Amino acid sequence: MTESVTVAELVKANRLDVYSGEENLNRQITTSDISRPGLELTGYFNYYPAKRVQLLGITETSFAKGMSHKKLLDVMRKMCQPETPAFVISTQLDPPEELKQSADEAGIPILGTKLTTSRVLSNMTNFLEGKLAERQSVHGVLVDIYGVGVMITGDSGVGKSETALELVKRGHRLIADDRVEVYQQDEQTLVGAAPAILSHLLEIRGIGIIDVMNLFGAGAVRSETDIDLIVHLELWKDDNHFDRLGNNDESQRFFDVVVPKISIPVKTGRNLAIIIEAAAMNFRARSMGYDATKVFDENLKRLIKQNGNKS
Repeated sequence: MTESVTVAELVKANRLDVYSGEENLNRQITTSDISRPGLELTGYFNYYPAKRVQLLGITETSFAKGMSHKKLLDVMRKMCQPETPAFVISTQLDPPEELKQSADEAGIPILGTKLTTSRVLSNMTNFLEGKLAERQSVHGVLVDIYGVGVMITGDSGVGKSETALELVKRGHRLIADDRVEVYQQDEQTLVGAAPAILSHLLEIRGIGIIDVMNLFGAGAVRSETDIDLIVHLELWKDDNHFDRLGNNDESQRFFDVVVPKISIPVKTGRNLAIIIEAAAMNFRARSMGYDATKVFDENLKRLIKQNGNKS
């Protein structure tokens, strides 16, 4: 879990303009919440979330124009606390002169954007939530297959990395090998990414570390993706029971998100890459409303009914 993000990172990720305080972009942001200081402009400071990025839009700047210089300067100085990371002005509005003066005195940068308040609020919140979210490190491989984020898990040596290499050769994209950093983006979305030290790298026993982007090009990798499906590889054992019809609703929970899971037996001669590719396509078809298992069940019931009528 990242404890803080710099204002410079926020500027780069959201393409913000720096109106003033460029020398202070190393200030730390420790919360993903964004504040719109409407009540504060009226003088209410009983609860002021000073640690948040302060976002001013058309409503706030219009209200500020109706205030006296002395009153507005007093309010702005109260808003410029030592822990306040930055001010952001939306819709290409000009920041009030009183804000400029107060922010310069406190060493707080003022940022701007042409985006509307709602849009920049959403963009900054998504970025900060992703950076500051609690993370869990999972042993596995994450691959994007036809737009489906598939995390391949299993015991060490079962063939996860070799399968990922074959999937990359088949045109799919690698996100992470060996360790997957998992975090919850929202109530329904789980995201996986590679640790910085392992980004774009794949370990193949007998060969060592290979750089996937260098060997296969930039189109063979992604920085992160949603985790839609977990494929667990298990060594084949005669006494193990594996689902044959697709009726097994197995799943795995990470934080508050439940991810569908399937188990695939590993046996000499089985092409795991093609099997996992088919699993991803089948998952996508189910997501679009087509379930082959239900079709089989309906066909079976129809056949039984026809045979029953003949007798």
